[in-house]
Amino acid sequence: MQPIPRTSARTALPLAMLASSIAMAQTTQDASNTTPAPMKTTTLAPISVSARMHTPPASKPDFPATQTRVSAAQIDATVNALDVEDAARYMPSIFIRKRNIGDTQPVIATRNWGVNASARTLVYVDDIPISALIANNNTIGAPRWGMVSPEQIDHVDMLYGPYSAAYAGNAMGGVMHIVTRTPDKPEVTIQQTEALQTYDFYNTKGHHTTSKTSVTAGGRNGKFSWFLGASGLNSFSEPLSYITSASIPAGTTGTIPANNKVGQPANVLGAAGLLHSRQLNLNGKFAYDLTPWLQAVYWIGFWSNHGQSRVQTYLSNAQGAPTYGKSSAFASNNAFLSAHHLMQALSLKTDTGGNVDGSIVITHYDYIKDNQWSPAGVASGVTFTPNGLLASYGGTGWSTADLSGIWRPQGHAGAHEISAGVHADEYTLANPTYNLAAWQAPSSITGLYAAGRGKTRTHALWVQDAWRIAPGWLATIGGRYETWRASDGFNFSGKTAVHQPGERASAFSPKLSVRWDAAPSWHVTASAAKAVRFPTVAELYQLVATGATFTSPNANLKPERDVSGELAIEHTLEEGFVRTSLFQENTRDAIISQTSTLPSYAVPVTFFTNVGEVRNRGIELAADHDNVLIEGLELSGSVTYVDSTILSNDSFASNSGSTSDGKHVPYVPRWRATAVTTYRPTPAWAFTLAGRYSGKQYSTMDNTDNTADVYGAFDTFVVFDLHANYQINEQLSASFGVDNLNNRQYFLFHPFPQRTFVASVKLRL
Repeated sequence: MQPIPRTSARTALPLAMLASSIAMAQTTQDASNTTPAPMKTTTLAPISVSARMHTPPASKPDFPATQTRVSAAQIDATVNALDVEDAARYMPSIFIRKRNIGDTQPVIATRNWGVNASARTLVYVDDIPISALIANNNTIGAPRWGMVSPEQIDHVDMLYGPYSAAYAGNAMGGVMHIVTRTPDKPEVTIQQTEALQTYDFYNTKGHHTTSKTSVTAGGRNGKFSWFLGASGLNSFSEPLSYITSASIPAGTTGTIPANNKVGQPANVLGAAGLLHSRQLNLNGKFAYDLTPWLQAVYWIGFWSNHGQSRVQTYLSNAQGAPTYGKSSAFASNNAFLSAHHLMQALSLKTDTGGNVDGSIVITHYDYIKDNQWSPAGVASGVTFTPNGLLASYGGTGWSTADLSGIWRPQGHAGAHEISAGVHADEYTLANPTYNLAAWQAPSSITGLYAAGRGKTRTHALWVQDAWRIAPGWLATIGGRYETWRASDGFNFSGKTAVHQPGERASAFSPKLSVRWDAAPSWHVTASAAKAVRFPTVAELYQLVATGATFTSPNANLKPERDVSGELAIEHTLEEGFVRTSLFQENTRDAIISQTSTLPSYAVPVTFFTNVGEVRNRGIELAADHDNVLIEGLELSGSVTYVDSTILSNDSFASNSGSTSDGKHVPYVPRWRATAVTTYRPTPAWAFTLAGRYSGKQYSTMDNTDNTADVYGAFDTFVVFDLHANYQINEQLSASFGVDNLNNRQYFLFHPFPQRTFVASVKLRL
């Protein structure tokens, strides 16, 4: 490994807080009290839970490697949570790219993969996959977070790496489980949240508000339990993009001189993506105990989104009147949106308390409607052409089925716990773009403008044995065999239609994890695994041709083949823990998108290629401690360093003669850090100050994007958040907070929210 560079001043606070947490930790423990305090972010041991409860646990075995958990109580005490993804904001090495409140495209970055790798992490709500494995990008590849609300969360688990055979190769970045709750007695919760963002950048200034109302109700009546949730969101965002041009439009004034991320002229003509969203989320979970050991659960979720994206021009003509300067980008960014999504799931699970348990889970996610329509171009002044384009995802969706079981030959306390399962899924992409006679009338379709569609199917068989070799030793050994097929690929653009070839592949992925309890408070875990990620249907077949954006699919992509390893050492304390993790993975044929200027194309083209080999290796430090220096002061945090390198890439295309070999992998920062300080002066009050840091990252494979603080760049940032929670009485609580307290102005391609005030009142009956 190359020497680790000296940390910058911006990491000083997170590192200092971690050091304080570790220094104040007690090193002598009572053997009977070696787990972290409840309701804290904590690393979970790979144990088998056999306690009886109303909702049987999943039949999948416990994860054999590193895990962290955040509880609902901790979320309430520390996070300004308007969207469900906010719950994971301070988890070690986790960053979720949330551009605005109600964002429909928040993708996860893990410790070894960046934000443009949505298909390299799995996300579940209970046992329902909400990962959109139709793509591996920052747009339609984002998990469908809108199917659950923060008020419904019991806890969130993050499982790092692909070390369990129970999960597909998409788990190479990790697996997130959002576990919902079901009250045992009648309960109604009403929550009202208001937010206000102040924004000032270039010539766009103003205040952007959000209002959210959430209602949940649940309870149990004998064998039947239920939980219902409804939330409505009305949100206004800062600009999500800017209109730029290499030149100044003729006959105009008001252009702001600027460069793009590679230092070329990209003068700012105006703001775009000023988004007004109106979202509705309805969901229900209904469970029935067929027997004392068999439970059936039905999950249904409906999400709708209606919005408008507006533009703001900075340009004026010779008479001083506003104008779009004939820039077509104003047209493609002025749009209406309308979407209806439906999710359903059915499961049967057992909790016999005996030697055998099993489960079956069937899910379906359907894009009933998902449309965006905009004018085709600009006319004189600030007017648009009457015709337009409509892009649709209606008919896109996926279905999954999992049958799994656990056999304990010697019972719950026996030496072996053997688990196995079969899996099947199908992902369908339907993405036509139509010509409209009248752009504000989405029903005025006159013909097909462009199209991309196709399907992928995967079948898998897996087996795994958690074997207690000796006292203090646990080995988890398993393997997963998968077959994959892509078919029905079709692309259309202009007058050209192409029926793409189908693809087939299969792979076996062995898994091994060994845990040694060196002492009651010391645990060492070594893990190694192979993971295979098959191309998504969008990487193979999605064609995007809108305005100056052109994304070309690649129907000949090969699967990614990943070999990962981790060594984790954890020391549990009387009121906390300290963990160090060393990790490395080598990925052959990594599927990464690149943008280049190619012959015969007037605009830059984004396309997918197999990169020969990339390597991610690094170290993660995580710590948590209560009652530091004074009673009620809690400190937690993490620091992650990653050396992420492209070892070979014969497919790289460059007009300047640059190379990507030896360069840093796009979207993976070298440094990440989080630090959270919570003070509880009384049981009713909790005050939190938290910081998040991300170091330098690139978005080009040859690392030529070195211009910071401009639209399109991926900036270094440190952001502080403030949160105060007051439990007024048993039924009523209130909170107030500020996100981006220091008002850091930064870009992760998009401009990110500036200082935002959040206030909430919750009533539980």
